[in-house]
Parts: sequence; structure tokens; C-alpha cells
Amino acid sequence: MIELLDVKKRLGDRQILDGLTVEVQKGLNYVLMGPSGTGKSVTLKHVIGILRPDSGTVRVDGKDVPSMNQDELMALRKRMGYLFQNGALINWLSVFDNVALPLREHSRVKKSELDDRVHEVLALVGMDHAADQFPPSISGGMKLRAGLARALVTRPEYVLYDEPNAGLDPIISQQIHELIAEVRDTLHVTGLVVTHSRACATQCGDRIGVIKGGRIVVEGTVDEMIHSDHELAKAFLGEGSD
Repeated sequence: MIELLDVKKRLGDRQILDGLTVEVQKGLNYVLMGPSGTGKSVTLKHVIGILRPDSGTVRVDGKDVPSMNQDELMALRKRMGYLFQNGALINWLSVFDNVALPLREHSRVKKSELDDRVHEVLALVGMDHAADQFPPSISGGMKLRAGLARALVTRPEYVLYDEPNAGLDPIISQQIHELIAEVRDTLHVTGLVVTHSRACATQCGDRIGVIKGGRIVVEGTVDEMIHSDHELAKAFLGEGSD
């Protein structure tokens, strides 16, 4: 379980998080929505220990993230995958080598096992046919699929998704949403998803929280949020909001 309790974080002269409380239950996808600049991506960085809160608590499975030393943080990050916006692939590496990168950098697996695991996750996201291609020659949707494969190749317990459908057309976006839900259901991976998209939130989320002023102002199940009378819930999840 991921827990952020009364987290506050100031960056420069801006108070980004101001009492943020979020609880992500094991086996579910929690979706974090909100206007730009309200701290959604900053929240993800707290979970993996890139940022430390000025005050408050950040825990993963009961362990305090800010108090971890470098070795403990590395061990935590091995249990987490991170899907960056637009996939964030390295242009001079093939799709295969992009996906293999976390295994080569952070684990000691035999080449045969590495090959098997890379092809396994590429097949899961429908990209095994493109293993030898390079990022400049593939579409945005394919890059995101490859990025998801890279996030999954270490067999993480958690995946953090940062705007997983940014810049994609509705058809490709729906395919990505279905993949995120499939990852939850078949691999039993817990997800924390940052998005502006109603379709993303409702198609792959289990619980949704809307952040404003550095804290959650309304949250609930997908059904509760769709039918909520709260102004921001209506803005992000009402009909015609996507």
C-alpha cells in the first residue's frame, strides 16, 4: 500500500503540496486528477523518493520513504515501474534494448532470462514485432507501449503512470487504458495514475482523487465520482469533460 499523509512540499516560492493525503490500496489503480501545476507529478516523485516532503509522511508497505538510505531507495525502486510521459525512450537504442535497460542496469540476470523477460512484456503490450525498431521510426502510441513494457520488465509490485495518454488520439488512448487495466488484473500490479483525462480515469481507475491547492478536495470510486455534485468532480468527470 502507498500512503501519503498530510504531505507538504514547497518548491521555490510555491507551496505545491499543502496537506496532501492519499491512500493507494494493493491491487487497485488510484487516479490522481487536477489542474496543471497542482502537484500531481510531484506526488509521484515523493513516492519513489526523488523528492522528500517538508512535513508529513510517505510510506510504501508501512516503510517510511524519506528516511530510507540510498540502498533502501534502490531496493524500493526495483519494486516499482515508472511510465513517463510519451514513453521517454532513448532514441539510439532499439525497442528491445530500451525495455532491457532496467534489467541490465539494476539486476544480474542471465542473457537467456533477460531475452525471455523482454519478449514477454513486449508481447503483453503488443510490441514484440517491433523489438528491433528504433524510437524515431515508431508512432507515439507504440512508444508508450514500449515505455510500459520497460516499466513492467522488472516485474514490479507498483507502477506509477505519468499522463499515460498525453498526445494520443482517442483510439490509441483507449488501447493504453485497457492495457493499464489488464496489467492490474493479470499481473496484480498496483497503480498510481496521474491524468487529466476522464476516459483514462474511468476506464482504468478504481478510485479517483481530485487535487487542488496541494490537497485532495474530493475522492471516491469511479461511480461515486461520476455522479458527484462536487464542482471539480463535475469539471473533470462530468459528461463532455474529456
